[in-house]
Amino acid sequence: MTSNTMICVDLAKNVFQLHGASMAGHVKFRKKLSRPQFHKFMAKQAPCLVVMESSASAHYWAREMTRIGHDPVPLSCCFKL
Repeated sequence: MTSNTMICVDLAKNVFQLHGASMAGHVKFRKKLSRPQFHKFMAKQAPCLVVMESSASAHYWAREMTRIGHDPVPLSCCFKL
């Protein structure tokens, strides 16, 4: 079961940008974290929806997010709203 939170992650080589929002779109937080900080931060969060652009590293991070109880959603780079 996921909370009313969605965390969008911009995966990069060394620093990840996070944007936390309610499902209604209200901003809860914005963070800039290193890889180890990202894993520790996400482990402390209640289970939620984690959105990230689909890439080779996104598949690794999706498995990690599933292990700690989150619901990962990889988005295609061609996704249009």
